[in-house]
Amino acid sequence: MNIEYADRIKKLPRYLFAEVDKKVRAAVEKGVDVIRLGIGDPDRPTPDYIIERMSEEVPLPRNHTYPPDEGLTEFKQAVADYYRERHNVELDPKREVAVLLGSKEGIAHISACFINPGDVNLVPDPGYPVYSIGTMFAGGDVYRMPLLAENNFLPDLAAIDKSAADRAKLMFLNYPNNPCGAVAPMEFFEDAVAFANRHNVIVCHDIAYSEIAFDGYRPLSFLEAPGGKDVCIEFGSLSKTFNMTGWRIGYAVGRAEVVDALSRYKTNIDSGAFKAIQYTGVEAFASPKSEAFRQSMCAVYQERRDIVVSALQQMGFAVSAPKATFYIWAPVPPGFATSADFVSYLLEETGVVVTPGRGFGEYGEGFFRIALTVEAERMKEAMERIKKALKK
Repeated sequence: MNIEYADRIKKLPRYLFAEVDKKVRAAVEKGVDVIRLGIGDPDRPTPDYIIERMSEEVPLPRNHTYPPDEGLTEFKQAVADYYRERHNVELDPKREVAVLLGSKEGIAHISACFINPGDVNLVPDPGYPVYSIGTMFAGGDVYRMPLLAENNFLPDLAAIDKSAADRAKLMFLNYPNNPCGAVAPMEFFEDAVAFANRHNVIVCHDIAYSEIAFDGYRPLSFLEAPGGKDVCIEFGSLSKTFNMTGWRIGYAVGRAEVVDALSRYKTNIDSGAFKAIQYTGVEAFASPKSEAFRQSMCAVYQERRDIVVSALQQMGFAVSAPKATFYIWAPVPPGFATSADFVSYLLEETGVVVTPGRGFGEYGEGFFRIALTVEAERMKEAMERIKKALKK
């Protein structure tokens, strides 16, 4: 039998983190003591009070049937309450909130709701690969917006080609940013609202890291900007906030017509999130224990951040401490032709896994990303190994 892939699969690159994991498994099989600073997966468990709520919900017969197509009212109301309390943004849970199987799923599918073949999406580079992959699956063209250090890793909206801007349907933004760790001021969001209105572009804002912040900084929702809700759909997740990456629960909020299009698409291709998980999500948002848990995790990541930034600076890397996310974005040191060469060298010489910047796009070349997802002592050991390897 001759198997012929569809063109979209032929064009599809291997998923970045799947390829990294393959190399890690090979190293482990050789007996290497691997320290994984590659994939952004929290290493601490989901908190007990959330697990306890899940254990109560799983046996209930009400949760063993299909969930409502539009998602549980209780979960959508919890999201709306969270936005009111955290961001001072009012949302109609019936019209302006959608339930997702994790934010990645919604980000991947939003292009299918608005892109026809030949349409353009504006995508940050470096950026989360799913922005571009979702565009490609929908038959659209990617216009890359460079995120450069000299512009604080914000896209220069004035530099976007006018013809591309006029053809664009969606503009993806992500602050706090993966992989760069950058944050966006309100002034940038206001400029983005004006750009969206000028060019009739829907802003798709990925806010997955909004609850991981340091030094008193409070990340903004795009919907806080004047007129933001009129032009935006914002994607959020419980994965990083509550260490629930494997649970697959998230949400999209924003302009009602945009949220409705995504909901219509989803009801035709999936049957929604397990009701027990949605009820548990209500607990995560509403529990009085959640704020203390969030603060404790930010303290954990801040300690790790400070260890890594201090060590890298002592090694001569030009890095500064990010205000948010659990990532450090650092330049590849001299002597390595590509970020992939440097990452391979580190794995072979030290057993430390980091992520090549090129995996996040053309403008990620020359950088690498460290995820702060191992304990502090293990992080110190990783830095010592890197230090010794670079002395060679």
